[in-house]
Amino acid sequence: MSNGDDDTPDTDDTPADTDPSAVSDRLDSIETALSDDEVTESDLDDLEGELESATEAIETLPESDDEDDEPSEREQLSTRADELSAAIDDERGPYAEDVSERVDELASRLTDTRWTDVGEQDAIDAVSTYAGAVAGPLATTIDEPGDSIDEAVSTLESVRDAIDSSELHPDSDTETITALGDATDDLTADLDDAQEWSDLTVHEQLDYQGFYDVLTPKNRKDFPPELSVVRIAESNNNPEPILLALEKLTSDFMQENCLDAFIRMGPPEAFEEMNERAQKRKQKPIEALGKIGDARALETLIPFIDGDGDPVLQAITLKALGEIGDAEATQAVANRLVADEPSVRSSAAKALGRIGDTRAIQPLSECLGSDDENSVRASAAWALNQIGTKDALDAIQSYDDDQSYLVQVEAERATQAFANTEPV
Repeated sequence: MSNGDDDTPDTDDTPADTDPSAVSDRLDSIETALSDDEVTESDLDDLEGELESATEAIETLPESDDEDDEPSEREQLSTRADELSAAIDDERGPYAEDVSERVDELASRLTDTRWTDVGEQDAIDAVSTYAGAVAGPLATTIDEPGDSIDEAVSTLESVRDAIDSSELHPDSDTETITALGDATDDLTADLDDAQEWSDLTVHEQLDYQGFYDVLTPKNRKDFPPELSVVRIAESNNNPEPILLALEKLTSDFMQENCLDAFIRMGPPEAFEEMNERAQKRKQKPIEALGKIGDARALETLIPFIDGDGDPVLQAITLKALGEIGDAEATQAVANRLVADEPSVRSSAAKALGRIGDTRAIQPLSECLGSDDENSVRASAAWALNQIGTKDALDAIQSYDDDQSYLVQVEAERATQAFANTEPV
């Protein structure tokens, strides 16, 4: 009997259905039934229900107080129950819907994979073989995939529809479902063997795309040969091979050479790639955007000059904005004429000169008259000369005896230019 301080029932009071030996007998019974070669899906459902009931009984058994390493009766029975649950799952099927789902996945794979020309043909041939293999078990005709991936996908969709409409049952149609599954396994293996684009090395991919076709014994002067291709493409003003090299050749050496080529070329075709890279505050792509001159880059570049961040980055960005030359950037650039760093102020002044917006005349004139750095004042004077209107030139002329020689030179240039604008 239990005492007042112990809620654990004595063995004699344990109900028969939760006695360890009784539970073990229930598990034995399930295991015996499961070994029957004629067990059906319905039988498996019944056995699963019996196992759930036995598992609930196991959970009511007392925990062992033994301190040794041997598992308790409850733990041993729980392990057996888990093994039987797995065995029931193994006995289920095969299911036609599982095959149908796999066919759908293979159809998606055909579409989503980038195949080489050889791989694409092998994949189409594999689907053709598969269509013939499943036509018999399905007792229907499956159209051949033709000569395109889209047609191969249509063939697999036809197979899937045929499987779904066949209403195959795992008990009565086991052989048919197994045959369909085996054929689907073979198709999967054939697609695994078909050559995908990602199977090729970088060199093979470039060669496949004709990257090296321009090389001859006479023009292959650089090492690696990819550098020769980039330089030939630059000389031919052809950005496409350089974009391809930038995508595929990840070494710092080739990346730098490709970006330098775009800085020299300024090709519009490279805008999207350079703009994406510039968004990570990379200096060379920013320089390339300046050379390309596409005003769409302003959205990316203007935030880089806001505030007193990296002065080198700001100077490079200001130069790029000046080269783009869009007046939409005038106010943002003019705001940097009061930046802390002289190099930033000087770059802002030069950028305003390149943009050429007459609204910059007043802030440039103020910068020329008040900045305490001669280099900045010289840049402001140069910018006013670049704008070149009478008001801009007039703002410089009085500095012909300035303490800065460079400012004097710009003042003399302005005087000459102003004289040339006067009527004879």
